[in-house]
Amino acid sequence: MSSAPEGATPGFLVWRLSMKWRVAVDRAVAPLGLTHAQYSLVATLSGMHRSGRRPSQRQLADHTGLEALYVSKLARTLEAAGLVDRTRDPADPRAVQLSLTARGQDVARQAIQVVQRLHDQLLQPLGGLDSARTKDFTRELRTLLDAPLTGTEEEQS
Repeated sequence: MSSAPEGATPGFLVWRLSMKWRVAVDRAVAPLGLTHAQYSLVATLSGMHRSGRRPSQRQLADHTGLEALYVSKLARTLEAAGLVDRTRDPADPRAVQLSLTARGQDVARQAIQVVQRLHDQLLQPLGGLDSARTKDFTRELRTLLDAPLTGTEEEQS
C-alpha cells in the first residue's frame, strides 16, 4: 500500500493501518486454511482454553469485537473444518459454548506463531514487537479503544 497523503485524519490512518494489517494476516494464515477473522477466533479460543475457559459465542464476540451473528457463522465454518466444537451450555441452553478440537489446537498454535512473526515484522518501524515504542503505541491504542463513545445513535435508542 502506498503511504497515506499528507494531512490525512487520524480516522483515515487507523482505517488504512487496520486494512493493511488485515490483508497481511489474511495472507499469512491462508496456508493454514484460515482467514484473519477465523484466526481471531481460534487464537482467542486457544488463549481462553489455556486459562481454563470455555466461552460462549456471545463472550467470544464481546472479546473479539466481532458481531455475535458473525461469530456464529465463523464458528459453524470452523466446526465444519474440524477445528471447533460447538455445544450447548449446560447452565444456559440458549447459549452455545465453543472449544478447539485437537486439530484446532494444532492449527491455532501454528497460526499464532505465524502471526507473531508477522506482527514483529509489521512493528519493525517502531523497533519490533518488544520495543518501548511498540509498548507506547499499544498503550495509546488501548486508550482509544477504552474510551466510551458518546452521543451515538446506539446510546440514544
